Amino acid sequence: MSTAIRLATVLLLSAMATFCSFAQGIKGAIADDSGKPVSNSNITLKDSKNLIIAYTISDAKGSYLLKVPADAVKSNLTIDVTCVGFAKQSKRITDLTIPVNFVLTQAVNQLKTVTVKDNHPRLRTSGDTLSYKVSDFSSPQDRVIGDVIKKLPGISVADDGKISYNGKSISNLYIGGDNLLDDKYNVATNTIPHGVVEDVQVIENHQPIKMLKNKVVSDDVALNLTIKKDAKLQLVGQETIGAGLPGNYDVELNAMMFKDKYKAINYLKGNNTGYDVSNDLVAHSMSDNLGRIDNDKPTTLLSLGAVSNPNLARCRYLFDQSGILNLNNLVNLKKSIQLKINFNYLHDTQTRDFTSNTQIYIPGDTVRYSETEHNRSRPDILHGQFTLNINKDKYYLNDALVTDYSHKTLYSNLNTNNIPVNQVLKDNTMDFSNEFNLMQTFKTNKIIEVYSYINHISEPENRDITPGLNPSLFHNNVPYSDLVQTANLPSWFTNNYVSYKIPGDFVTQSYKAGFLLQSQQLQSSLSVIPSANSSKLVSDSSVNNVNWTREKVYAEAAYDMPGKILKIGLSLPVSLQQIDYNDSRFALNKSLSRLYFNPQLRIKYQSGIENYFNLNYNYRNSIGTIQDIFPGYMLRDYRTLYANKADLTENSIQTAALGFNYRKAITLFFFSINTSYLHLDANNIASSIVTNTIQQRIVLPFQNAIDSWSANGSISKYVFPLRTTFSGGILWQSNNSNQIQNGILLPYKTISTVYNVNADTKISNQITFSYKATFNQTSSHSSAQPIPSTVKQFVHQASVDYNPMLNMFFRLSGEQYFTYQQQGNNLKYFFADASAKYRINKIKTDVELSAVNFLNVKNYSSLYLSANTLINNSYALPGRIVMLKVMFNI
Repeated sequence: MSTAIRLATVLLLSAMATFCSFAQGIKGAIADDSGKPVSNSNITLKDSKNLIIAYTISDAKGSYLLKVPADAVKSNLTIDVTCVGFAKQSKRITDLTIPVNFVLTQAVNQLKTVTVKDNHPRLRTSGDTLSYKVSDFSSPQDRVIGDVIKKLPGISVADDGKISYNGKSISNLYIGGDNLLDDKYNVATNTIPHGVVEDVQVIENHQPIKMLKNKVVSDDVALNLTIKKDAKLQLVGQETIGAGLPGNYDVELNAMMFKDKYKAINYLKGNNTGYDVSNDLVAHSMSDNLGRIDNDKPTTLLSLGAVSNPNLARCRYLFDQSGILNLNNLVNLKKSIQLKINFNYLHDTQTRDFTSNTQIYIPGDTVRYSETEHNRSRPDILHGQFTLNINKDKYYLNDALVTDYSHKTLYSNLNTNNIPVNQVLKDNTMDFSNEFNLMQTFKTNKIIEVYSYINHISEPENRDITPGLNPSLFHNNVPYSDLVQTANLPSWFTNNYVSYKIPGDFVTQSYKAGFLLQSQQLQSSLSVIPSANSSKLVSDSSVNNVNWTREKVYAEAAYDMPGKILKIGLSLPVSLQQIDYNDSRFALNKSLSRLYFNPQLRIKYQSGIENYFNLNYNYRNSIGTIQDIFPGYMLRDYRTLYANKADLTENSIQTAALGFNYRKAITLFFFSINTSYLHLDANNIASSIVTNTIQQRIVLPFQNAIDSWSANGSISKYVFPLRTTFSGGILWQSNNSNQIQNGILLPYKTISTVYNVNADTKISNQITFSYKATFNQTSSHSSAQPIPSTVKQFVHQASVDYNPMLNMFFRLSGEQYFTYQQQGNNLKYFFADASAKYRINKIKTDVELSAVNFLNVKNYSSLYLSANTLINNSYALPGRIVMLKVMFNI
């Protein structure tokens, strides 16, 4: 028998066996109560013992056929029908030949509640977004979201509120996906209650413009605060009213809204406890934004010569009477169309008492300054901004109109080297700008961009010094009553360009052409007042009237490869600059034309799912500003006399940086290391004549070079068994520089190193503990002469929180500062704070009694070493402050 015949016989016998095993079938149809067929229903046939003897499912028409086994008992059969969304039905079968139809009724099946208990924090990743659940890291003592962000693994917060993720500063902080505050995000971290935030999201490779996503490479990192659903439906507010001794007050009234269509943070604050409300107004990305458009805004020209701030928390040393009104409102008019208004007004009165001893080491001599000073300042600062933003997949428009006004009056009672000096400085600033940016995508997927920025700034300054200072230098050795320095530098600036982008499958090409124009006039005069109603110039060389014009036309070709593994950004800008400046009094009339090529390369290689390498290289040519070339003398502070005798500064700067970032979200481990090198070549060098009464500084036309190396690393890990976040970091910098003092060329090498370690632990549900240690070392060396080479400082900070009951909270914290110097006594300080808080749950109110600096430390000294200058400053502190606060929510 052939193979084909044998196969046919097997198939025939199988069919006969199948037919014989199912003697009969039960038919029927299944529909819902509206008559609509129900498909994919489960139909089972059960015998008298409730065992399933047949099974099928209904087809698209609701029909089914159940084949009954031939050997099955035909009595006491039951058909069960089940389907998701419908109630179960059953029917007994009495006649196998009669169709059995079902009409199902809808039913809601409630799943049983399953509770999963796991106290371990978890991070969620989705593409470039990493999410921290706020409740995993918060503690009962936390009040605002900034308290929680400081404890998140992989995230660090600087003293000024600047946030970094795995060693990289964030570009922005969003609230519910909306940009309410631009880069002034301290407003959010210091105000938003942590209880209304669901997640803190880290967004890597952040491209805020929708139409450029996956087209233009971005290595920015942004944060987004997701708001809980119930918090979106109501007004949110945390109000504080406090009073204390000696004569202190602290008030904060705020109202916030976080709806999808409307977001707002509006508040009024006032205190005299040392909390600096101006910290809310810090724009963390201002220098980057101004550098991007090449707008070198003029800086303040005059000062009182006051010492720098101590390396303490500002609330430890600030004497203030401050108040701020801050209004931030954003409305989503339609999808992707936003209107935003930001307005704030700050008024403050600050005082400071300090002594300072400065030693400048020069070969064969040491110049010393001894100063005792009482300063008082009264700033009034007003800011207004109106922004329209349209951010769609094919269209982008952003227009920001900004106005800033400040009025500052500063007073100083000074004794320098036993000479009494009184100073009054008036400084008024008016700053106006408008930034317009438009992008449009054509049907061919090409993108055109139009950009225009205009800015005007004016800052008249006037400083009066009494009695007449240094009459031998300023008035032919004849006593006089007043020394008056005035200065103003009104400036107009505009930058405009058109860009054309060609997105491709692998590379986006961008071509840009534009121009900028800067027009400035530096006016200054240094005069003496011999007697009442009289005034005369110190000399013919104490006046400046410099006119300055900078024109620049530029073109740029840029190529972006936004791959998933390899991201490359290459910029090839070319610019032609023309600078003209003149001052007829000094027969100064010069022009400078330069053609510059400033390439930039950025490479990001994704070496793993959660780790990558960064490589950046930048070659940049830059030209100095009008503040580098004024020829007449200007008394910048009471003992520093400036002038310039060199051509305009020209710098060529090369920067190279390499970094590696690693994270493992599932184990909450983060690590980064970055290195960079900078080499600067300049065509001039600063020269100073230093005496015990004054410093005269001029700029000389000699070649000068600066080399700078830096390396930094950070590591952060959450240890689950210990419920502790450990973190640490290191920063190392080395700078080689040159300066000329008293006619001697002095080369210097300055090395600074900073180490820090942190631990935040939840010892139990009632006790949490945090610890931070910082070691800072600065050393300076010169081949020209020996100088005190090293200053070291150790800082230890610790706090413990204890809540024995759900509504009772205690906190004790302390800070220890230890400073070591090679020549001189070591410095030791210890500060301690304590607080007790009781929560009245029924009225959502906290009552807190706190004692800040309860050991009553009233003086602090610090050391600063730079090149050949060693400064020892001593500051008066406010001392102990005891406060009773009532804090309630709305």
